[in-house]
Amino acid sequence: MSNLRIGTAGWNYPSGRGTWNGVFYPARRGRPKNFDELAYYAEHFDTVEVNSTFYGQPRAEVTAGWASRTPAGFEFAVKLYQKFTHPRMFKARVAKSMPGDSGEDSIEALARPTGVDLDEFKRGLDPLSRSGKLGPLLAQFPASFKRSGGAEDYLSALLDAFSGYQVAVELRHSSWSDAFGETLRLLNTFKAAWVQIDEPKFRFSIRQNYLPNVEGFYYMRLHGRNAEKWWRHDKAEDRYDYLYSDEELREFTETAGATRELVKKTYLYTNNHFSAKSVANAAMIKRQLGEPTEGEYPPEFIERFPELAGAVNCRPTLLGSALTDF
Repeated sequence: MSNLRIGTAGWNYPSGRGTWNGVFYPARRGRPKNFDELAYYAEHFDTVEVNSTFYGQPRAEVTAGWASRTPAGFEFAVKLYQKFTHPRMFKARVAKSMPGDSGEDSIEALARPTGVDLDEFKRGLDPLSRSGKLGPLLAQFPASFKRSGGAEDYLSALLDAFSGYQVAVELRHSSWSDAFGETLRLLNTFKAAWVQIDEPKFRFSIRQNYLPNVEGFYYMRLHGRNAEKWWRHDKAEDRYDYLYSDEELREFTETAGATRELVKKTYLYTNNHFSAKSVANAAMIKRQLGEPTEGEYPPEFIERFPELAGAVNCRPTLLGSALTDF
């Protein structure tokens, strides 16, 4: 099995202007009754990055279902629950659910990660671990997570708490790359991969060289380059409305091709998920790297992304299928 895994961030985008229905998946109307999005996705890619665990703790009965619906060798990279990485966001959620006279101290206490939270997260992952389908854990921090003594201490404690797992750390603020050596030493101590990201660059955006920092694994995420809507947008999905060109992808495929020779396993995920653009770019990356583009894609997908015509297997239309019988 290849030591290079290419997939998308998430597989379920059922609503909004950027839905995958009618593009990668069949439209809701006319869809087979027992259609399974994850099983269908797994016909095309051998890994996926799970985003739902950011919004709620993973549940063993759900992850067991994921494992049973995917083939042997499939891997799930799992994003950490937001309580571990996004305290402001979590506190805002807690505040909304509590009575108006709740004190700040009470909200702060509820938002602080505990050993109970840690154990619950790990229990939720057990079915994936037992099936051999658990890939890295993704600790994605917001751009507001700046390097400081307290931030370094927290990151060290978090990585120590998840010792025994492969952990990839996404840092976005330039203070971490400004102290490149210190950040590298911290991550290397725990054999954590420094996530290499592509996204719109602003004044305080992190700067990276795309090189691997540990031998165990390499982790890259492509978020798109929609700078205009990155911070200001009507819907959150608008931020990810961007399609990389073949030329833009070349830099990352060359990097992935080189890193796979240096580390045990390379993971590359496309997160520009608007209207299945991440699917198209993941398929384009596989083509550039000479990896098989497996599964069949619907004609609607090829119409939306004509650059993939001839590069992926297109499911024939009913008329096309009928014509081959004459």
